[in-house]
Amino acid sequence: MTQAASMPQPPTDDKRWKIVETTMRRNNFHADALIESLHSVQQAFGFLDKASMLWVAAALHVPLSKVYGVATFYHFFTLKPQGKHVCVVCMGTACYIKGGQKLLDEVQQRYSIKENQTTKDGQLSLVVARCIGACGLAPTAVIDGQVFGKRTPPELLDSLDATLKRKVNV
Repeated sequence: MTQAASMPQPPTDDKRWKIVETTMRRNNFHADALIESLHSVQQAFGFLDKASMLWVAAALHVPLSKVYGVATFYHFFTLKPQGKHVCVVCMGTACYIKGGQKLLDEVQQRYSIKENQTTKDGQLSLVVARCIGACGLAPTAVIDGQVFGKRTPPELLDSLDATLKRKVNV
């Protein structure tokens, strides 16, 4: 019996599961395709829920604990739906030393949210990363995929405000 023949049924009838399945098939359902498969789920659905992690674990024949470990280790994976905009504040050593905590504190205060939360209106999610790999630009934050380095708290808040206004008014 081939790997594809033993493929478990997706959690729902949603056609986006075919995209994820294609990613796994392209990698011959090897366990080392775990990160790429999870990335495919997140791109298709916006987050990783328990059902999707169970399905990926079964399809790639890896323990659920490994899937969960990968999903919670990397900051670009999320286990719940995100807001329309995402702000990731780096708290790696360089960023922390150069003011990352101040960036985080100011965003939390301005938007009345804590890390890993989304504003009540669903416009902004705040995520903390262990390190984004831009240490030379410390302190850094990422807004909707764009890196903002060497920012003071007021500069970051201005960038966030502009992003939220610009994208809402478009």
